[in-house]
Amino acid sequence: MKVSVSTSKVDGEVFAPPSKSYTHRAITIAALSDDCVIHRPLMSADTLASIRAAEALGANIETFEDRIHVKGVNGKPHIPNNIIDVANSGTTLRFMTAVSSLTNGVTVLTGDSSIRNRPNQPLLDVLNKLGVEAYSTRGNGCAPLVVRGGLKGAITTIDGSISSQFISALLIACPLTTQSTTLSIKGEMKSRPYVDVTMELIEKAGVEILVEEGTTIKFIIPANQKYNLQDYTVPGDFSSASYLLAAAAVTGSTVTVKNLFPSKQGDIEIIDVLERMGARISWNKETGIAQITGNGLKGTVFDAGATPDLVPTIAVLAACAEGTTVIENAEHVRYKETDRLHAMALELTKMGISVREEPDQLIVTGGTLRGAELHGWHDHRIIMALTIAGMVAGDTVIDTAEAVDISFPNFFEVMKELGAEVELI
Repeated sequence: MKVSVSTSKVDGEVFAPPSKSYTHRAITIAALSDDCVIHRPLMSADTLASIRAAEALGANIETFEDRIHVKGVNGKPHIPNNIIDVANSGTTLRFMTAVSSLTNGVTVLTGDSSIRNRPNQPLLDVLNKLGVEAYSTRGNGCAPLVVRGGLKGAITTIDGSISSQFISALLIACPLTTQSTTLSIKGEMKSRPYVDVTMELIEKAGVEILVEEGTTIKFIIPANQKYNLQDYTVPGDFSSASYLLAAAAVTGSTVTVKNLFPSKQGDIEIIDVLERMGARISWNKETGIAQITGNGLKGTVFDAGATPDLVPTIAVLAACAEGTTVIENAEHVRYKETDRLHAMALELTKMGISVREEPDQLIVTGGTLRGAELHGWHDHRIIMALTIAGMVAGDTVIDTAEAVDISFPNFFEVMKELGAEVELI
């Protein structure tokens, strides 16, 4: 599917969609609990993959218009009857790889072509140190993955530089073992806010994990605990809201976004970045309402270490800003659904923007965007960011547009409601 984007302004009020990150974690932890209702979950391709995987591991899940009811496995996942296919969801793959290590049998997990090229070796290595037999069928750390259960506690270390999802997966599974675990983080823990989100849900479910901060971060995970998540409401998603806010910022428009309450989400940083770049933005934390008016943007420096999902949005803001923007500390952004640094550099260059790509940086010099035929890389965040760029350039067509289903299924409908001229073709 392709989307055609014409020069557009936007105006109006819109609700931010529910958080994908919180929904994934709520489903996983609810599945390990006894009985839970999750209110206002995001129902997208990725979170549906987590629902299917949780069901394969023994949970019984009913979906309704505004909630899902999870009858969980009470800490004892079942051996699946079939291979678990996570489709395009890296979060599902990593979380359910760890959860499946709690079974007393064998689980096989795989996904689409993108998933089958995403790294998992650090997680597999730690699981093997914790009494699990876990390996890639191709010996390259990528799915298909085979997990023979038997998770035990131990003192171990994991590299924090590739994906926080490995750490979150272990934090979710290890409290259910019969031996305590100490997990030390080697190097910088990239995307730390996502681990904080995981910890928030774990604590809400009544499980205790101690964190020792210092030169080396350590998680002390007591054994023989039990999850008891009973009722949870998913907050709005700042990652998805970033496209709505950016659309107003780059087109000189005014948009109000609701359901943006304070949380552990790192992508809350989009508020500060937009303000720093010159947009007029106000955020009422009590009401959860953010209002933005585009006001001429200027370049900035953006550290992507904690917030990799904002990189496509920031790259488009940079393309529309006066001066140069440096997106730094971003090598881990290359290990997402696609290499997002390379993808954004290539597509914005097609639109006439000067972009220099370094191993861990994008250096973007703002200019005049021109319409182009663009590749969406089957990546929801690339497609949504390029749609915003197309609203400035006009005469833009982006392929693989169906991938927005991963995190923001009604993205194009919402943009049209705000006045954007976008048409699926």
